[in-house]
Amino acid sequence: MKSTLISKENNEAKLTMDFTAEEFENAIIKVYQKEKDKFTIDGFRKGKAPRSIIEKKYGEGIFFEDAINNLFSLHYPLALDELDLDVIDSPKAEFSQIKKGEGFTVTINVACYPEVEVKDYKGVEIETVKAEVTDEDVDTELNNMAKRNSRMVAVDRPAQNGDTVLIDYEGWVGDEQFEGGTAERQPLRLGSNTFIPGFEEQLVGVSTGEEKDVKVTFPEEYHAEDLAGKEAIFKCKVHEIKEEEMPEINDDFVKDVSEFDTLDELKADTRTNLEKAAEARAESQMKNSVLEKVFNANDIDIPDVMVESEIDNMMSEFDQQLRGQGMDLNSYFQYLGKEPKEFRDELKEDAFKKVKTRMIVSAVADQEKFEASDEDIAQEIDNMAKQYNLEADKIREMLGTQNIGMIAGDIKMRKAIDFMYDNAVKK
Repeated sequence: MKSTLISKENNEAKLTMDFTAEEFENAIIKVYQKEKDKFTIDGFRKGKAPRSIIEKKYGEGIFFEDAINNLFSLHYPLALDELDLDVIDSPKAEFSQIKKGEGFTVTINVACYPEVEVKDYKGVEIETVKAEVTDEDVDTELNNMAKRNSRMVAVDRPAQNGDTVLIDYEGWVGDEQFEGGTAERQPLRLGSNTFIPGFEEQLVGVSTGEEKDVKVTFPEEYHAEDLAGKEAIFKCKVHEIKEEEMPEINDDFVKDVSEFDTLDELKADTRTNLEKAAEARAESQMKNSVLEKVFNANDIDIPDVMVESEIDNMMSEFDQQLRGQGMDLNSYFQYLGKEPKEFRDELKEDAFKKVKTRMIVSAVADQEKFEASDEDIAQEIDNMAKQYNLEADKIREMLGTQNIGMIAGDIKMRKAIDFMYDNAVKK
């Protein structure tokens, strides 16, 4: 196969791929060998009919389409590598006349990654973000630690906001009990706002063993249309009331929950960790400021196909998140009464910013000739191995060549961001 670049302008390339008669014939033979078992010809056992007999019965072009597709899928990526083309869309291909015993030419038009020259990415002026940790921050973290180690204890008093009550309930609309409105020994934290608005507040003040009718009105936008906007009564019975009991923060608590012996030691370690986290947040915020300044300083012609592709990715990620919550994108659209196009339009601005930012950072990496060394990639894989408690070789095997290439690309991008940050002027 011979590949030739005809033209490259306005982010679009035109190229040709010329296949010889021999290449075409060999591709046809491979298709015949693979597909011959599918043909039934009188006088021949299945899969034993000669190619000429199959072509006589079904036409000499019976294997052409698969042969051409196989040649194209194999050689198109090779042509892109040979001609150093970075494409961003599916190709539009036109084929010359296809005849048995002859070669053919494919003429391809395809959108290419724009050539980007970034300016003003050195010496960007940004405000310094201070990483401050106060005594109150340390106390808050220790209180959170105590909260994580709290326990629920039954109390003999009326329920208060923040308590967890164990209840049975039956939901009624008028004289009819509605489906899905019944539960037994259901825990409910008062003040959590997890039930219908107005429900939890009416249970404040109830006592263990008490029965109470809770009157509510379902929201107009409630997901069950037969209940939306309707008044209902939940007949409730309280089985138990529990409150959260927090452990006292002292040396004994420290010994139970950490490797330290004294509260002072835990406080010092907590402050160190909070300072590290605060410094990381401050640095991330300043890096974002640098990117925003460079973003605004550069106008880039971004092909629509790149923005649309990013929207596809964002929708796919959102769909995966929804599926983790027992829903999917179509159900989400139905619930909101929203059309997919409307949702795509809402994502367009964010998608544009993501694409433009990525293009800028990638261009800076190229302009500064950053590369991901073997040591960089090995360190990244070692970090992943520690994170997942696996051997580095196992991580490499799981990733494969393509994903390791993506890791190398991410390393280059990080180097470019770090370079812009290190060369920024911090006021």
